[in-house]
Parts: sequence; structure tokens; C-alpha cells
Amino acid sequence: MEQFITILIIIHASFGGIALLSGTLSVIAEKGNKLHRKSGLAFFYSMMFCGFSAFVIALLPGHESPFLIGVGIFSLYFVFTGYRALRLKRKSVNVTLDKAVAIFMFLSGIAMIGYHPLFLAKINLVLTPFGMIGILFSIQDLRLFRNSDKFKSFWLRQHLTRMLAGYIAAITAFVVVNQLLPGVVGWLLPGVVGAVIITFWNRKVKQKSKPVQAQK
Repeated sequence: MEQFITILIIIHASFGGIALLSGTLSVIAEKGNKLHRKSGLAFFYSMMFCGFSAFVIALLPGHESPFLIGVGIFSLYFVFTGYRALRLKRKSVNVTLDKAVAIFMFLSGIAMIGYHPLFLAKINLVLTPFGMIGILFSIQDLRLFRNSDKFKSFWLRQHLTRMLAGYIAAITAFVVVNQLLPGVVGWLLPGVVGAVIITFWNRKVKQKSKPVQAQK
């Protein structure tokens, strides 16, 4: 069993490296061109595999970890919703799956916040903010899905925000695994820096869309 787990961890780490490389290419490539699309797709699939393999590892005997399960859900949620945002450009889109994912993230966020206080009588400084962020974004999604008219104008910001958040999750994993920053700082600092970058790009995209909306 331990040999199987070791192999699974190596595969998991390998796809993590692919995610980091392809994510970097997607970020620096011109948006919408072939390199951006291909590297973005590679990033999506490698991150999805990393997340699901982390679930398997965290459930195996001797490696049980509610913490890693929570972090995995958090990372997969952003990558999945970022990819699905590309479908919001369509005039008619079925959001049943998207609603289910948002509800699952909402409930997972509550569990991430409440698990340690309820069972270990302490607050986890990583899962608590991750859970709060997941809850806020899942509520945003559920509100968006109630008004399909907003899809066409919002999909780009949705895609940008969520995929960048997934990329930040990959960077965070790299920082933590290689112990580039101490303790909880390694978990949270990349997210803080990433939030500033995401806010900047969201404002830039919003400003570019204003003239188009004004012409209408």
C-alpha cells in the first residue's frame, strides 16, 4: 500500500509541476491566441488531476487529512468554475451542474470553517479564510445564475478571476512544498498578492468593456 501511495504522490507532484508551467504560459501568453488556449487547457486538466489525486491520497490509510481535502476542494472549485465560465458566452446555457458545484462549495466552506473548532477546539488559520472565500464566491455564483442576462457581460471576468485563483493555488502548493516561506505565511501570502493582481485585471477588463456597453 505504501508503495502505491508513494507512486501516487509522485504522479500528483508531476502533474502539479505541469500545472505550474502551463499556468505560467497561459498567464503570459496573449489572451485568446492558440498558446493561451492550449496551455490553459493543459492547466485545467493537470489541476483537476492534482485535486482528485489529493483526495485519494488524503483518504488512504495512514494519510487521512481533512485539511488536504478542504484545500483540494477549494482549488478545484476555482479551476472548474473558471473553465465553465467560457460556456457563459452562449445565449442558452444549462447551469444545473454549476449550481450544484456552487452549493457544494458553500457547504464545504462551512465545513472548512467549523471542523477544527468543533472537533479539535481550535481555529485553523488556513482553512478558515479559505472557507470564507469559498462561501463568498459560491454565493456570488448562485446570484449570477439567477440572472442569465448577466452571463454574456460577466463571463470574461469570471474566467479571469477563477483561473488566476487556481493558478495562485498552484503557486501556493509550490511555495509550501518547497518551504520557501515559513508556516502559515506560505499558505496565505501568495493569495494576498494574487488578490491584488486579480483586482487590477478585473478593473482593467471592466474599463475596456464600458465603451462597448455605451455604444449599445
